[in-house]
Amino acid sequence: MSLRVEQSLSQLLHEAFVSLRTLGKRSILALLGIVIGSSSVVALINIGHNAAEDAAAIFKDMGTDTLVAQFPPRGSSTAPMRASLDLAAIRKTVPGIAHIGAISQFSGPVVFHGRTFNTGIIGSTPDLKDAMRLSLREGRFLSPFDGGEIYAVIGDQVAQALSLPGDPLQLGDRVRISDYLFLIVGILQSQPRSMLIPVQANEAMFIPAEGMRRIYPTPQISNVVIRATPGQDMERIARDAATALKTQLTDHDVDIQVPQQMIDGMTRQSRTFAYLLLALGAISLVGGGVGVMNVMLMNVSERRREIGIRMALGARQRDIRNLFLLEAVTLTAVGALCGAVLGMSAAYLYAWLSGWQFSLAIAALPLGVGSTLLVGLFFGIYPAVSASRLQPVEALRDE
Repeated sequence: MSLRVEQSLSQLLHEAFVSLRTLGKRSILALLGIVIGSSSVVALINIGHNAAEDAAAIFKDMGTDTLVAQFPPRGSSTAPMRASLDLAAIRKTVPGIAHIGAISQFSGPVVFHGRTFNTGIIGSTPDLKDAMRLSLREGRFLSPFDGGEIYAVIGDQVAQALSLPGDPLQLGDRVRISDYLFLIVGILQSQPRSMLIPVQANEAMFIPAEGMRRIYPTPQISNVVIRATPGQDMERIARDAATALKTQLTDHDVDIQVPQQMIDGMTRQSRTFAYLLLALGAISLVGGGVGVMNVMLMNVSERRREIGIRMALGARQRDIRNLFLLEAVTLTAVGALCGAVLGMSAAYLYAWLSGWQFSLAIAALPLGVGSTLLVGLFFGIYPAVSASRLQPVEALRDE
């Protein structure tokens, strides 16, 4: 019994391919519509997935355990921000803080052996290195005992800009800022860029916060960077840290950014973007399905005598229906497979041109191929049912 079923299915598939081949250009055009629709779904799902992955990667190197505090003026206050804060008191007050560092910023030229580079000069507290996850290529970072010293740690890009072949900037060299010569005690490794941290470490020069008055008469803290111990509730730490900071400030508010909230917002935007792209792909797929139905209706119209002969020889209505339905699904299946390959290639090319790391969306192929087969089945039902309802006498009467 199973052998007869397998032979019947094999024969039906053979007849389906022969019938579609005889349709010629019409079959190819319908197939092309299905390929475009299927590839659109696969490609657009992957593009949306890779866009979301690229957006989330911005925060991966920094981690979700980092908070950055800003200090906007309170109301209409024009009072300058303080030059220092009691960070140790905040660390004691708020449990769960691993590292906390303050930043004050100034920009200006740094001179080494007659070579000049405009850089951001960062007044740094000692714990800023761990709060920002800075890593050193050479030397050390600023310590709590360097407050009165003219020491500096420079970023990788600054070191490269001030170096020449045969005359590189090295540990122990001195660079001039304004009227002061700062001794280089550390050189940072190249750091990944972060949208949240207000300092691009590669292009910065870090000096003790107490020494900022040497180059800028009224330094002001612009940000405080907080890094929490693992497993903490970041929103709770943000609230407690804001409360603790406000006790030291009279003319400024405290605004703390929580990376996880930003990531969640970006994830929601990316999901909406992915749904929009999926809807566009579905519209293309429906257009391909309409093309399949059109081809199958023409196929039924041209094969009325064949249908009449089959019925006269004993074919049942369901046999005729299954024959034409199989032809529609076969045409759609070929288009789905070709569209999947084309869609993956298009998504990879788009990611490569955008500079993204390509990764395959798990749902792309099942959704792309599955939805294409469902569309082919849906749009193939009407022509198949129409063919099965033909009366043998009426069908055989056609010339």
